[in-house]
Amino acid sequence: MQKSILITGCSSGVGLSAAQILHKRGYRVFATARKESDVKKLSALGLESAQLDVNNSHSIHTVLNHILAKTGGTLDALFNNAGFGQTGAVEDLTRDLIREQFETNVFGPMELVMRVLPIMRKQGHGRIIQNTSILGIVAMPYYGAYNASKFALEGFSNTLRQELRDTSIFVSIMAPGPIKTQFRGNALTIYRNTVPQDSSVHHEQYKNLENYFSTAETKHPPMTVTPDVAVKQLIHALESQRPKAHYYIGIPANLFAWMRRLLPDGALDWVLYKIANH
Repeated sequence: MQKSILITGCSSGVGLSAAQILHKRGYRVFATARKESDVKKLSALGLESAQLDVNNSHSIHTVLNHILAKTGGTLDALFNNAGFGQTGAVEDLTRDLIREQFETNVFGPMELVMRVLPIMRKQGHGRIIQNTSILGIVAMPYYGAYNASKFALEGFSNTLRQELRDTSIFVSIMAPGPIKTQFRGNALTIYRNTVPQDSSVHHEQYKNLENYFSTAETKHPPMTVTPDVAVKQLIHALESQRPKAHYYIGIPANLFAWMRRLLPDGALDWVLYKIANH
C-alpha cells in the first residue's frame, strides 16, 4: 500500500526536496506551507498541498482533518520540518521574539505530534521525524532563542521516543549542520528587523554575524551539503526496520556531536566562541 506522509515547511530547502523525492519514490505526500503562494507552487509541481500555519491550532486541526478524509483516517509518517532562526544576543531579545521562536520551532511540532499519535496508535504503526539542528546539541553564541528552541525539541523528542518504546511508532531526530537553503538569508532579514544592532554592546560581534549571513547565500560555509543529503537520511528513518534515534547531517554536525560527547564544557565553549567570532 502507498505510504502517506505529512511534511511541514515545504516552500523551499529540505522540505521541498523531501516532498519531491518522496513523491517520486511512491509516497503519498501531503506537502504543506504557510503562504498560499507557496501552496500553489507545490500544487503546480504535482504535489498534494495544503496551507498550514504551525503557529495556529485551528490550522493544524483543519489540515489534519483534510488529510484524514483523503486517506480514510490513516497517516503513516509526520516530518516536522518547518522552522526559522531568530539570531541576536540573549540580552537584545524580547519575550515576544523568544515566544515567536518557540511557537514555530517547538509548540507547533509538539501539537502536530500530539494530534497524530492517536491516529498512529489506532493503525498500529507510524514514523515521526523531527528536523532539529546541530544547534540543539551544541549552543553557539548569538543564537540563544534558536538554540533553546532546538534543545527543547530534542528533549521532547527523546522523551517521546522512550514513551513509545513498546509500540511500532518510531521517533527519529535529524540534526543538520550547514545546508544549502534559504535559512541564512531568512535569518538575516529577521535579524535586521528585530535586533538593535548599533545600540547593542554586541555591535562589533554583530558585524561578523551580518557578514556571515550576507555572504552565506553566495559563498556557502565549508562542508555545506545540499538538501538531498538530508533527504537520504530521512528515507532511512522512514523505511529502516531499525531507524536511528539521531541522524547527524554533514561533517560539521557529526564533528560537533563528537565534541559534545568528549570535550569538557569549557573547551567546547572556547571552540564554539572562536568559530562564532572568526
